[in-house]
Amino acid sequence: MVDLAFRAGVPSFAEVLDGLLAELVVEGATAASEVRGANRAATALLDARFPDGLDLVPHERLKELSADARLIVRTGEARPYANVLLRCGVFF
Repeated sequence: MVDLAFRAGVPSFAEVLDGLLAELVVEGATAASEVRGANRAATALLDARFPDGLDLVPHERLKELSADARLIVRTGEARPYANVLLRCGVFF
């Protein structure tokens, strides 16, 4: 686990997500379906960053899927459901 949380909101979900997307080959993304009703800013961010599709699952299922994660990055984000699972590949 990489813990980047400095204080509430720092660094933000958007800052960390954009930094990761600039460095990784992302093949897919999954977020909690509850984000749609609970966090407009995160919904807009996820829709903009994953225009070809974002898999949405119930939050409990997202937690189950995260159990197999190879890396977890914690941000200082304090808004609800501001998280996403990234499936990464390689650049070659």
